[in-house]
Amino acid sequence: MVWVERLRSGDQDERDPQFFQIVGNSPALEHVLVEVKRVAPTDSTVVILGETGTGKELIARAIHNLSARCGHPFVKLNCSAIPFDLLESELFGHEKGAFTGAVAQKLGRFEMADTGTIFLDEIGDLPLALQPKLLRVLQEQEFERLGSGRTHHINVRLVAATHRDLAQMVASGEFRSDLYYRLNVFPVVVPPLRKRREDIRQLTLHFVEVFARRMGKHVYQIPETTMNAFIAYDWPGNVRELQNLIERAVIRSDNGVLPNPLPALQGKTVLPIASRGTLRDHERALILQALNATGGMIGGPQGAAARLGMKRTSLITKMQKLGIYRPRYKRPESEFDGGPEYA
Repeated sequence: MVWVERLRSGDQDERDPQFFQIVGNSPALEHVLVEVKRVAPTDSTVVILGETGTGKELIARAIHNLSARCGHPFVKLNCSAIPFDLLESELFGHEKGAFTGAVAQKLGRFEMADTGTIFLDEIGDLPLALQPKLLRVLQEQEFERLGSGRTHHINVRLVAATHRDLAQMVASGEFRSDLYYRLNVFPVVVPPLRKRREDIRQLTLHFVEVFARRMGKHVYQIPETTMNAFIAYDWPGNVRELQNLIERAVIRSDNGVLPNPLPALQGKTVLPIASRGTLRDHERALILQALNATGGMIGGPQGAAARLGMKRTSLITKMQKLGIYRPRYKRPESEFDGGPEYA
């Protein structure tokens, strides 16, 4: 049973306070934060790459907070959330009467971010028609509002983010190559949660504390089987998915115990993973323990694949990559020997 208490980590406490919302101490995450510290003091354009839900906005805010622009505006815009016919106005503003419905002058996000940082999320969804105008702002630090011939000069740092493959988009003609090279000055790649499993325990405790306090509930315990299920799960929605499921679990919690919010893993035995070591070590330990528990049986409803929530063929492929062979006989030890049999 994992007892929930206020999250304390020596490594976390020693971290720069600008990283206070970024939880975890895995090598993959620490590498990202080192890169952030390198680029933040400069005025260079940064593009943050990573899957949806990995926390790209938190990284953008950390870059701003660690820069000389901290204390100046941090303005954000999700390029995929604004309709095309309004996006240009949102970015660059408009004058009264510039188009039907423009009843007053409006400042755009670039003008609002003057002297500070603008964060353009999902930059890969920026329409081709607007990309030359963004390129001009990056190169010349100037623009015109819609309906005006007056040029406005600004001093803005751009941090962009996307979950899409911009290089592939350039190759397919969906993204301008000149804008891509202007954006790709300093790329920062945020790893998916499955590549930083060491952080799942700390993230879980953090979110339990946040939501329990917000809801006025008391959650004292997390069953070890639930925590192991979290560590074993691949989290296709990344940290955002974990956060949402923890919120659901806290709502449903009774008697101070956090229930398992992963329906796909309920009723299956998820075995403990070593708290230290590489992801390869974790996967190997999990598979070996499942094989031990099933007497080496891989397929079938009681087999190791079912216990791990995997297809039989996927487990065999994983075993081959990790050098794990089906045992010729069951041994008390945690390892197996024998020939390369996977049936």
